[in-house]
Amino acid sequence: MPEHEHGHAEHGHAEHGADCCGHDHGHDDHGHEHGHKEEHGHGHEHGHEENKEEAEDEGVVDPWTATAGSKGFDYMKLIDQFGSQAITPELVAKFERVTGHKAHPWIKRGIFFSHRDLDVILDHHARGEQIYLYTGRGPSSEALHMGHLIPFMFTKWLQDVFKCVLVIQMTDDEKCLWKDLELEECHRLGLENAKDIIACGFDITRTFIFSDLEYIGHMYPNIVKIQKAVTYNQVKGIFGFDDSANIGKHAFPAVQAAPSFSSSFKHIFGTAREVPCLIPCAIDQDPYFRMTRDIAHRVHTEGRPGLKPSLLHSKFFPALQGVTAKMGASDPNSAIFVTDSPKQIKEKVNKYAFSGGQLTVEEHRRLGGDCDKDIPYQWLTFFEHDDEKLQRVHDAYASGAMLSGEIKLELVNCITPIVLAHQKAREAVTADTVRAFMAVRKMAV
Repeated sequence: MPEHEHGHAEHGHAEHGADCCGHDHGHDDHGHEHGHKEEHGHGHEHGHEENKEEAEDEGVVDPWTATAGSKGFDYMKLIDQFGSQAITPELVAKFERVTGHKAHPWIKRGIFFSHRDLDVILDHHARGEQIYLYTGRGPSSEALHMGHLIPFMFTKWLQDVFKCVLVIQMTDDEKCLWKDLELEECHRLGLENAKDIIACGFDITRTFIFSDLEYIGHMYPNIVKIQKAVTYNQVKGIFGFDDSANIGKHAFPAVQAAPSFSSSFKHIFGTAREVPCLIPCAIDQDPYFRMTRDIAHRVHTEGRPGLKPSLLHSKFFPALQGVTAKMGASDPNSAIFVTDSPKQIKEKVNKYAFSGGQLTVEEHRRLGGDCDKDIPYQWLTFFEHDDEKLQRVHDAYASGAMLSGEIKLELVNCITPIVLAHQKAREAVTADTVRAFMAVRKMAV
């Protein structure tokens, strides 16, 4: 998916963990506009001069651009703008009751904060009916960073909870359309990135990873149905393509939409019935699936209308330099990569992690640190799963008892074992392992 990398994020060009889902894309202009009010909320309109300064201050969020305003992202405003629903305590309680699992810390902490029809998925699960998960990755670099891992770590947890099939789309075609990369290189990067995805611990008996370039023939009937249902003006309105955009960009949204329908995976689900799909992704990916939900009823299989996919939206994972900085593979100091050594991790955190502390020790002891702006603390909300420990760190830092250097050490000690464990798991993934995950095969569903 688009180049926010996802799974489902940059902050301030927040690096999206989504990719889709993980999916990343290569940022273009944008604008949202279409159809049904219940799907689109208030939408986006662009080009109005009187709104320009306000928009710049508030930031921009679309599948290619996630730029924070001066105060970071206003996620409640995004819910209103996109027309999604907030994840409420009542929905979390229903999730725990129906699944028999405690909610993930990222749900309880509001990192996954918005949804479309999660309650519908829970109702299917409560009735013992099959569901499946869909996420993805837009392969544009050799190494993934910690932001890229977020959607996959969360999706693995969802797979364990629901004990369901997961399909992972490698959008090697899309990367060629948006980036200055040869098609063969995009395909190669997809196979390399698949090793990092597999290292997250997915169940091979329930996980199908596919390259668009290799698998697109199986999805093509649904792609054509989607393309027929969406007009040029709709795609232009949703994604903001200008007249210089290549025609592949205009066609690609249908490719990302197709895996939302179980009939795109006949070798797994057959064609006897439609299987509901749940897509965990960063909030910037929502326009793809608003479009998909709008036309789902027109994607017929043997006379049956397709089902609207459900979504779980995450906030963006912040760059080391702060909520208004860009994190990405092009700037090695903006992120912690899964290939970094313990020494590199420590150096990057100490040197580049934006601090919410005061200018002097004396001021910090007196005034305390700002946890909302402090990147070490913000990263700990993702990677420190012990709620009590996280609260202790928060209280100590906010009161001034803990200094900036000390909270940076807390982060280093938290993420270094995660990175080392990932590196060890990735070493065990061979080309044969990748091919086994990508084999078109039946699964026990």
